[in-house]
Amino acid sequence: MTDSILRFPEGFVWGAATSAYQIEGGVTEGGRGPSIWDTFCRIEGKVFQGHTGDVACDHYHRYTEDVELMRTLGLHAYRFSIAWPRILPEGRGEVNPEGLDFYDRLVDALLAAGIQPFATLYHWDLPQALQDVGGWASRDTVGAFCEYADAVSRRLGDRVKNWITHNEPEVVAFAGHAWGRHAPGLQDMATALQVAHHLLLSHGEAVPILRENGGAGTQVGITLNLAPVHPASPAAEDVAAARRRDGYLNRWFLDPLYKGSYPEDMLAFYGQLAPTVQPGDMARIAAPLDFLGVNYYTRNVVRDDPESPEVRSRLVMPEGAEVTEMGWEVYPRGLYELLMRLRDDYRPPAIYITENGAAFPDEATPDGRVFDPRRIAYLERHLRQAHRAIQDGVPLKGYFVWSLLDNFEWSHGYSKRFGLVYVFYPTQQRIIKESGHWYRQVIERNGLVE
Repeated sequence: MTDSILRFPEGFVWGAATSAYQIEGGVTEGGRGPSIWDTFCRIEGKVFQGHTGDVACDHYHRYTEDVELMRTLGLHAYRFSIAWPRILPEGRGEVNPEGLDFYDRLVDALLAAGIQPFATLYHWDLPQALQDVGGWASRDTVGAFCEYADAVSRRLGDRVKNWITHNEPEVVAFAGHAWGRHAPGLQDMATALQVAHHLLLSHGEAVPILRENGGAGTQVGITLNLAPVHPASPAAEDVAAARRRDGYLNRWFLDPLYKGSYPEDMLAFYGQLAPTVQPGDMARIAAPLDFLGVNYYTRNVVRDDPESPEVRSRLVMPEGAEVTEMGWEVYPRGLYELLMRLRDDYRPPAIYITENGAAFPDEATPDGRVFDPRRIAYLERHLRQAHRAIQDGVPLKGYFVWSLLDNFEWSHGYSKRFGLVYVFYPTQQRIIKESGHWYRQVIERNGLVE
């Protein structure tokens, strides 16, 4: 008797994802300039045990080994980010050829291994030189981003056909500029909202540049971190808090991209904090996209809290919830709920799940194996919900596990492991975890065993 398979559509793209600062290392090599994360990591108390991305997974030197790991896993595609400070060490102006050469070699290695490159232009590592003159709070950075997008896509656009402008602008804007938890570590809501606007505007202005330089077959999207928001109780105050949180997290980014406007209720809520918008900005932000990238990890459950600076709402954990090492609830149904909402409210022509995964306390056994059954269960349950959404008409075209490798997890340093591949940092040894072997079988079958 053969196992029945829950099959995904023919041509479904199976991948894994990383980002430059989290894996590359080599921060002073190849002409790379400093980024805001190089600076932030050196502020006492900001990153777990003072960890930095100086070495990370040493991918800058070990990329061929890592591409071979991807081939072993059977990946169809690899989502990586390009380090802006490698390309333009001062943020704009003179292009650093060594930086472009590195990504040239990486892309060629991927293509030689039969792996499609999905390139993210901005995964949080703004050149420090730009931060010194205002960073994303300055409208000038929009122009700098377009220069960067032009330089990269001129060099790689003949081979890279899938481009993501930004990763998680909500995190960049608010964790970095309102709550101070990420680089550059600012705490000002008005600045954060202006940053969010400039991120969206830079996205919209880069879209035609990427299309023109890439030519036929070029696909352009953006990646948002999205989540269903549920009230903690049926009380009117909690329902209103959930609506505000949804406006802050989801609609503040989706509405401009797909409807050409910020949500009216949030503009009213933010009042004088709302960003300065110039004529024509919203039309440029709403440049038609080929796909939407979705990063999903958990849902938000919220209570009304007038004392909270986070849109007067407070995240709560449902009683008895299963949680990951990040303290996030495991809630696979939320992925289905989110995908259906995107289908109904925004109608993107295509969706990729550009990140989904979980951190657990993985350890290697003496014989060099890493058993991570909870990660396998997490991924399988989310993939079942993704399959269900496809059956119900969601144009889901691919799925990328976060992450290919254990890596530098921002303010958590190296204390959280998300990878399909275990990294023993003292030696940089890589070990494919059981979840990686499981994922290879999923890819081979193009589906899950029922």
